[in-house]
Formats: sequence, C-alpha cells, structure tokens
Amino acid sequence: MPRLHGKKALVTGGSRGIGRGIALAFAEAGADVAIGYRRERERAEAVVKEIEGRGVRAAAFAADVRDGPAVHAMVAGARDALGGLDVVVANAGVPTRFEPIHEVDPGYFDRVIQIDLYGVFHTLHAALPLLRAQRSGVVLTISSVLADSCGANSAPYVAAKAAVNGMTIVAARENAAFGVRCNVIAPGLVATDIADGMLEAHGEGLVKGIPLGRMGTPEEIGALAVYLASDAAAWVTGEVFRIDGGAW
Repeated sequence: MPRLHGKKALVTGGSRGIGRGIALAFAEAGADVAIGYRRERERAEAVVKEIEGRGVRAAAFAADVRDGPAVHAMVAGARDALGGLDVVVANAGVPTRFEPIHEVDPGYFDRVIQIDLYGVFHTLHAALPLLRAQRSGVVLTISSVLADSCGANSAPYVAAKAAVNGMTIVAARENAAFGVRCNVIAPGLVATDIADGMLEAHGEGLVKGIPLGRMGTPEEIGALAVYLASDAAAWVTGEVFRIDGGAW
C-alpha cells in the first residue's frame, strides 16, 4: 500500500462508517490524523485512541459542517494540532430517505443539501487557501454512485452528490497550478450502520444486485483514499472513482 508517512490529514465525519475507515487507513499508512464529528464525542474519542494505537498523532474536533465558521475553526484546529495539513477528506454527510420528488418535504430537501453539499463547500472553502499557500495538498470528497446512476426516489441525495462531483472537478482545475489535487470517491453499498438501515427497509435484493456478491467495507474505501492521498497518485486529479462491486 502507498505510504503516507509524515502527512497530516483531516477527515470530516470521521467517527463512524466510511470516515472512520478512511481515518484508520491513513493512520495505518503512517499519517497523523484529525477527525471531525458533529456529536457522539465518546465515539470520536474512541476513534482517536484507535488512531493513536497505530503510532501516530490524532485529534478530534466537533463541528456541524452546515456552519461555515465552525468548519473553518475545525480546519485551523486540525492544522495546529497536527503541525500542518496535507490531506483533507470531506466525508461528513447524511444518507438518503427513499421517496418520490412530489412527496419530499422541502425542509428535508434543504437539510440534505445543507449537510451533503454545503458541508463539502465549507470544508473546501476552509482548506483550499491553506493548501494553496503551501503549494501542495490533496482534497478528497466522498460522493456516491447515485450521483450519476440517479436512482429513483432519492432526489435530495442525488442532487447533493452530483453537485459535489461537479464542484470537486472545478476545484481540481482551479488548484492544479498550486500543486493541489482534488478527487472524488463515489462508493456503492458499503457495510456501515447506514447500510444496515437500508437493508432493513429495502431487503437483501440490494446486495444481490452487486456482481461481486457482497457489500464493500470501510477499509476498502480507506485503501482507495490512501492511494489517492499518496504520491503514487501524483498525476491524478479531477476524477470520480466509483467503488461499487460492479453494481452500477
């Protein structure tokens, strides 16, 4: 696996699921890692201990990604705690609720956009000036295969994640000259507590539709993130990486 020794990383939504998988993969690869979380402080502190158990530095910062100033403070805090910042992963988000457009509550639509889209915007808005100033760095955003498969009954989520894809590609083009690479990871169905809820609501047919015959794991998403954050991916920017077991 490509190594990240000496790198400093921030993973938003890092206390559980895919974010935790990425944070631990970074730590295994030798990076110091800060995680962002909105609540569940005990869970975040447990992940910090897991990271430190891999022999690297760790920190956790509470921030609601809908709150721009709070996100700026989180990014600055991570930089100060780790002694720099090289990799930023905008992972924090909420899952979709399956219902047709005409039944979507406007307040729910706004909530998904605020977290899944504006949360990424606020993270990039805070991190990019730091990375540009040092003329190096990596930004990874976490999207979904639904961003382009556009599954029915998931309009708020699809709208947010499709916009994340586009915004990340724009960021890649704007920041390449400053040595900053920006890419998207777009997972399919991954074994997390969110996936458990989806299986309960929609049945095992979700897994049967995956050609490789199983859900992905947070660790597998983490392995891709390590590659994209490493120097092995030095010529990779502005791309959307689907990791879905062949399902979409």
